[in-house]
Amino acid sequence: MEQTSREAVNTAVQRVAGMLLRSDQLDKVEQYRRREARKKASVEARLKAAIQSQLDGVRTGLTQLHSALLDVKDIQSSLGDVSNDWRQSINTIESLKDVKDAVVQHSQLASAVENLKNIFSVPEIVSETQQLIEQADLLQAHRKLMELESSRDDLMYEQYRMDSRNTSDMNLISIYFEDVQGLSDELAKQLWMVLQRSMVTVRRDPTMLVSVVRIIEREEKIDRKMVDRKKQTGFIPPGRPKQWKDKMFQVLEGTVSTRIEGTQSVTREEDKMWLVRLLEITRKYVLDDLIVVKNLMVQCFPPHYDTFNRFFGLYHNAVSSRVKELASEELEANEIVSLLTWVLNTYTSAEMMGHPELSSECDINLLEPLLPQDVVGDLLSKYLKTVTSNITGWLRKALETDKKDWQRESEPEADQDGYYQTTLPAIVFQMFEQNLQVAAQINGEFREQVLKLCLKQMNSFLHRYKEEAVNYKEEHLRDRQLPPCYVHYMIAIINNCQTFKESISSLKRKYSPSSEQTDFDAAIERTLNEVAKEGCQFLLDEVFLDLENHLTELLTRKWLTGCHAVDTICVTVEDYFNDFNKIKKPFNQEMTSEALRRVVVEYIKAIMQKRITFKNAEERKEGAERMIKEADQFKFLFRKLSAGEDTDRLCGAISAIAEVFKLTDPTLLFLEVTTLVSKYPDIREDHIQALLAVRGDASREMRQMIIGTLSENKVSYSASIQPIFKDITVPTNTMTTMTTMTSMATAKLLK
Repeated sequence: MEQTSREAVNTAVQRVAGMLLRSDQLDKVEQYRRREARKKASVEARLKAAIQSQLDGVRTGLTQLHSALLDVKDIQSSLGDVSNDWRQSINTIESLKDVKDAVVQHSQLASAVENLKNIFSVPEIVSETQQLIEQADLLQAHRKLMELESSRDDLMYEQYRMDSRNTSDMNLISIYFEDVQGLSDELAKQLWMVLQRSMVTVRRDPTMLVSVVRIIEREEKIDRKMVDRKKQTGFIPPGRPKQWKDKMFQVLEGTVSTRIEGTQSVTREEDKMWLVRLLEITRKYVLDDLIVVKNLMVQCFPPHYDTFNRFFGLYHNAVSSRVKELASEELEANEIVSLLTWVLNTYTSAEMMGHPELSSECDINLLEPLLPQDVVGDLLSKYLKTVTSNITGWLRKALETDKKDWQRESEPEADQDGYYQTTLPAIVFQMFEQNLQVAAQINGEFREQVLKLCLKQMNSFLHRYKEEAVNYKEEHLRDRQLPPCYVHYMIAIINNCQTFKESISSLKRKYSPSSEQTDFDAAIERTLNEVAKEGCQFLLDEVFLDLENHLTELLTRKWLTGCHAVDTICVTVEDYFNDFNKIKKPFNQEMTSEALRRVVVEYIKAIMQKRITFKNAEERKEGAERMIKEADQFKFLFRKLSAGEDTDRLCGAISAIAEVFKLTDPTLLFLEVTTLVSKYPDIREDHIQALLAVRGDASREMRQMIIGTLSENKVSYSASIQPIFKDITVPTNTMTTMTTMTSMATAKLLK
């Protein structure tokens, strides 16, 4: 308290000091004093009131506790009196047992009297009910049945209450009412028959279906009542609960399943399109039935049944079961496609479950798949195996057919641009197109798989195609008179390669959204180029087989005296290339360039073989001028054939060699040879040696000097320039002479 008083004094001092900080506040001291006095009086009054209130509450609480104590004592005394009275009345209660039994018996007799009229009229009501059932007056029949069941159940209940162990009386009642259960079963059969024909009934007489639903709803209500009474008393009438509502849904489910399963009218043996017909009938039945459910049947059932969604689920489950059965059968490839197309596309489309009349009632995206993914995968794998086998067989058969055409005596057909071709590419890609169109009906992913399969099979097929082209060439070489149209069909084979390329690109653009280059693409293109280039090579070999005798006349004495070998070569080449014009680009251009190159190379080979050695300047001049003339003939011919930019350079090699022969002053020979080497840096020393040998007037010292100088000052050539002399070999005797002369020149230089 002392500390509290001190704190109060300190607080008061601080407040007073705060009030009197300025001198002008001293005049208000009295005013401050009165205000503080009023505050003090007010606080004291509130404290007194609070204390008085607390004292009154304590006083009241004590009074109530005292009263409660007195009440507890009174209750304790009363309970003692009640206990004494109860002990004294036990004997009296036991003496009233007979009265209790009499009351129960009276209740039973009263119930019997009340139902006496119904009990005596049971046979009559049973007969009436039977007639009503036969007349399909189901509501009235059910009303009568409920009366009978109510009488029976009440009697049994009273008997159960009186003596639950008395089974003889219970059996007596059951025997008396035994026809009731039969009536119930008979009525149930009628109900199930109506439900089984519900799709027809709801169109012809919807009131019949409504009556059935009302009866089932009544029975459901009675079932619930009886089950609740059983919980309280332990008694439930025989046959309860009937659970007709659950049975109704079972019947509807069975009806839907039977309707779906009964759509198959023919088998594979009777009709190859049996599955297509089956699926179309199923689609039509399901769609028509669900539209009937939406527009008619929903109105016949209570809203809480969620009738449409329930039927929607029943049809979905029935279709799913049927489709699974079909998937488990040994289906052919076209049947697998028909089934998967229907399952993955048609089923959810606007033609069936996604129909505009149904879409407002359900969300097809929430449906479970008709077939599990593993089953779909198995079917697709089975289809791919079949397609692989079929494609392999078809390709083999198509190639055999094409090979037979190669032996024909008539030329192959030409396309609209005049290029030779066979029917092979069209047959192959028509087959691929058909398979891809079928795969596209299923989904895009499967279409991609089939496209890869086609490309893989195409790659294998092209290797066989290449082998057969080689065999065709070898067969021809054994007898060049056969086949009679070898050249024309080899041209068609080359053109087919280009057609294959174009067709593959077209297929990929049409059936593959991605433009990525796969390994198969690169392999196919590589193989096609190989087949086409080998075909071009075979044709050039054919040309040069005809030119072989004429090529051997070049740079010989016969040639120098005026043979017409080059004229014949040009005429023969031009004649062949009239046919080669029917080769598609770019192979025709490449082939023309290669023909020019081979002609020039063969001409230069003739020079390097030293078939002639010029005896004097006159022969050298005559031979050189003839070479220049023939080079111009080649140039004119291959320009006419559009051989390309290398025409001048290739033909120029012959002219450049001719200039070496034409030179009259031997002292300038080194300069001329150097010029030749600068133009054609791939020329070798053995080539120079051969040229000097053909010229015939180069002394040993000059040849040694030229060879030695060129050896020391070799000219490198760019890789971009196609070499001419690189693959031209010089006969051994010439090479030996060159080696000897080189050794002698080296020895001389060392001395």
